[in-house]
Amino acid sequence: MGPTAANRPELAVRWLADRSIGRGDDTGVALRPGIGIALAVANETLALGSDDPGEVLELIRAIEVEIQPRWVWWDRSTADPIARGAIEIARCWDVLTVHRLLHGGWRTSIPIVWAWLHGLSIDSLPAMGQLDLLGAHGDEGDDPENPVRPDRHLRPEWSSGGWGDSPQRLGRWATLALEASQLQRRLLDERPDPGRAHSTARSESAAEFLCAELTLEGLPVDEGEAVRIIADAVGPRPTDEADAERLRARRDAEVLGHLGPGPGVDLRNPADVKAMLRRVAVDVPDTRAWRLEQHRNDHPIVEALLTWRKAERIATTYGYRWLDEHVHGGRLRGEWTSSDGAAGRMTASAGLHNLPAEMRPAVVAETGHVFVRADLGQIEPRVLAAVSGDEALIAATQDDDLYQPIATRLRVERDIAKVAVLGAMYGSTTGESANALRGLERNYPTAMGHLEQAAAAGRAGDDVFTVGGRRVRMWFDDSIDGDIDRARRVAAARGRFARNATIQGAAAEFFKVWAIIVRARAAALDARIVLCLHDELIVHSPRANAEQAAEMLHEALAEAAYRWSPSRDVRYIADVSVIERWSQAKG
Repeated sequence: MGPTAANRPELAVRWLADRSIGRGDDTGVALRPGIGIALAVANETLALGSDDPGEVLELIRAIEVEIQPRWVWWDRSTADPIARGAIEIARCWDVLTVHRLLHGGWRTSIPIVWAWLHGLSIDSLPAMGQLDLLGAHGDEGDDPENPVRPDRHLRPEWSSGGWGDSPQRLGRWATLALEASQLQRRLLDERPDPGRAHSTARSESAAEFLCAELTLEGLPVDEGEAVRIIADAVGPRPTDEADAERLRARRDAEVLGHLGPGPGVDLRNPADVKAMLRRVAVDVPDTRAWRLEQHRNDHPIVEALLTWRKAERIATTYGYRWLDEHVHGGRLRGEWTSSDGAAGRMTASAGLHNLPAEMRPAVVAETGHVFVRADLGQIEPRVLAAVSGDEALIAATQDDDLYQPIATRLRVERDIAKVAVLGAMYGSTTGESANALRGLERNYPTAMGHLEQAAAAGRAGDDVFTVGGRRVRMWFDDSIDGDIDRARRVAAARGRFARNATIQGAAAEFFKVWAIIVRARAAALDARIVLCLHDELIVHSPRANAEQAAEMLHEALAEAAYRWSPSRDVRYIADVSVIERWSQAKG
């Protein structure tokens, strides 16, 4: 007789303890609700069948409470159900997330990761339904219960979901995840700073689990306030498409009414908009918002156009359809991922990362709760100081506003110094700030040399790496075909991208270390992260714990700096405030 539901968690804990698995030790896991769960350590597996999803999660919870291993899984197919069970996982290793760190880019899959780790061609990946010529004559090695084919690729029937068809298959799948993680560790050992690379792999994996939690948690939203904001901008909810067209025409008329007789204008066509502006003596090379802002007082039509654009964005992207699709039960939910594929920033769908300022009054903490919001200050130049080791720039980070000591040193206005520093990191400094850039090169040669080294690699087409070991891949344009000028432009674009990606990527790594520390510390305060926006964290906290949560955010920042920063002398700062609505935040 097999173990009962009541003692299975105890059995699993004892099984791991008997194999000397303790806190932080690797434990492969694969689960499928309704089928069961499997654990893998070294060459041993424990596979338990169960048609009760809750039982599977209780087993995970018991192991987490008693042992706290480092859970090793392939991807979110394991992380998501654990997150749905509200289990506070402390340590994990997500194979696909670590692959993105090692290989670069975002798009991948389990078969691709397996092939890459085993030196197999991606072009030879088998597909479902493909004739297996290696096994067509009864090759005894071609066992359908073996997830690895004779050609060493993963069997597509397994990787497309067959891995979860039985507890025994779950056991094999957990073992393969553990094997893949061990191969990844060997590759991390080859990075220039192996210890830091391993640390990054662990924090990136934890951040991916945080993303699973964020996807479920959602951002608190007052749906009534959201409807009011949308209605103020675009009018009442249309009853049908004809009504929607009438409302669009009415919005357009607010702009077109400033024109005299003439040809029709499509406000959604930039060429038409430029021609319209020329009719009122406003001549602009393009219709970007920042450029139109400079002509706001030249003619009333410019103000009307800027207002129309805000309304149009809400109507087309953040209107009633968006509300219906993504806001349910008082929460805005989107799919989160820990890496955007370029420099590794966290990102989300459903507009969570692009919510316009006009919609922020609708983001409201729930009754009895507040938002504790923290915004990192000038993080990229501080990270540049840390990764380059430039002593003069490190000294500037001691100031709350590091641009001011730089301006003083360069003998320029503070705003010029800021544009010069940002331009140096983005490779786009022109005008008066170009003179300041030369001053940066003289006064901060180590930092500027670090940026130029990355840019030179990018121009040459060589991949670059963040301080944490993330590969940032360069690209080539096969259509250049002897066009020297175009080749130079492409190379220059790569240089600018590489220059910034190494700093932006390092800043993203620092941010995620901070976020996972906050996640761990917030649990004791019954608080949870509900938004990670580039350099900004929003924690949803009981009002009674708000002061402690604010202090915790500062302490977590100091801990993140201690753990992550290549230079312990760099000072990192965050503006922390307790608010009820996101719109109350400064900046």
